[in-house]
Amino acid sequence: MKPSIILYKALPDVLQQRLETHFSVTRVPDLKPETVAQFADAFASAQGLLGSSEKVDQALLEKMPQLRATSTISVGYDNFDVDALNARNIVLMHTPTVLTETVADTLMALVLSSARRVVEVAERVKVGEWTSSIGPDWFGVDVHHKTLGIIGMGRIGLALAQRAHFGFGMPILYNARRHHTEAEERFQARYGDLETVLKESDFVCVVLPLTEETHHLIGEKQFAIMKKSAIFINAGRGPVVDETALVEALRNGEILAAGLDVFEKEPLPIDSPLLSLPNVVALPHIGSATHETRYNMAACAVDNLIDALNGKVEKNCVNPQAAR
Repeated sequence: MKPSIILYKALPDVLQQRLETHFSVTRVPDLKPETVAQFADAFASAQGLLGSSEKVDQALLEKMPQLRATSTISVGYDNFDVDALNARNIVLMHTPTVLTETVADTLMALVLSSARRVVEVAERVKVGEWTSSIGPDWFGVDVHHKTLGIIGMGRIGLALAQRAHFGFGMPILYNARRHHTEAEERFQARYGDLETVLKESDFVCVVLPLTEETHHLIGEKQFAIMKKSAIFINAGRGPVVDETALVEALRNGEILAAGLDVFEKEPLPIDSPLLSLPNVVALPHIGSATHETRYNMAACAVDNLIDALNGKVEKNCVNPQAAR
């Protein structure tokens, strides 16, 4: 008899079929309490759980006494109560490698579009404002040879540094939990404490996961340290930044502009003050959103769940100590 699993995210047909080769699959639209109640028997018997963008907490786990493995179609796992999973010896699998290059592309796009005011001036062209040779009120700032500060030198930070160093001749300054030898050797990256990175960078790029330590790591004090000409980029997790402080910094000219792919609340409310600021590029969390990468993420998550329920957690496991 095949192990039963809950799938709470639509998959391409070929991946759905792959799951069904190994498991008895119950497809549900979400993990809301009413959905769990509607499919109570399936949740009660499920040994695996696969999807993304839904909370997996103690209340849900209490409805899933047979659960042995969860697999998220993402690299981030702040939607999961990892302590609760560990207490039940439930492994959590994620997709940390397949989206690296695509998210780094998005970060570089935010750097370029914010600096050159791409979104703003393109909209001005569309509404007919380009009626003569443009003047300084259309100008942006250079990217090449400016200092790029990276907060969080993991896989994505390293891929961003590669693009900036080789593509744009940008000196790399970074802050992370440890010195990164590869970044220093390949890109001549210079390690600095957080204050140094904020003070000296022309572009400050945040590529951090959300944890208790990183929540609101960047706030009023940190924006005050930055150059008035600096551009702030966030494509990690929204709550790493105090959004109210960011709005004030942009309004008051403490920093020049911001390029954002993540926000404290998503989707971003239509009345967010960020949307009324011309010096903000706001994207709908598209970091990994290409057809190729999203397929590869889903395929990785499927393989991760198959491996986990077969006792193989040598890679892509957040909490291998929970394996039993």
